[in-house]
Amino acid sequence: MSYETTLDVRFRDIDAMGHVNNAVYATYAEQARANYFADVLDEDLSAISSVLARIEIDYHRPVELDDGPVTVAVSVPRLGESSLPMEYEIRTVDGELAASIESVQVAYDREAGESVPIPNAWRETITEYHGL
Repeated sequence: MSYETTLDVRFRDIDAMGHVNNAVYATYAEQARANYFADVLDEDLSAISSVLARIEIDYHRPVELDDGPVTVAVSVPRLGESSLPMEYEIRTVDGELAASIESVQVAYDREAGESVPIPNAWRETITEYHGL
C-alpha cells in the first residue's frame, strides 16, 4: 500500500520554460515525505533526528501550472537498519506520471554525528502500513 498526498502547483514553481522547474520536484518529494511522517508515523519531520542521504529523480513529462495539483504517492520498498528508502510517483490530475523519485532518509544522532537504528515504533508502523 502506498501513501498519497495532493500538492498544489504554485506559480513560483514555474520556470522560464513554462513548466515546473526540475528542482521543485525534490521539494514536492520533501513535502510528501513530511506529510507521510505526520500522517503515518505521527512525527514532525522537522523535529526528529534524521537526514536525507540520497535523492534521485527521473522526469517523465513536464507539469505546467494549468495542469492543476499533483498527487504524490509514497511507498517504502524495504527497511534498512538505519535507512528508510522511499519511492515517490508524482502524477498529474489526469493520472499521467510526471516524475519518479527515490530517496533514502537515515535515522541520525546529531550529537554523535552518526546513523542510529530506525526507532522500533517507526519500524512497526511502516511494516504494517506497507505490508513489508
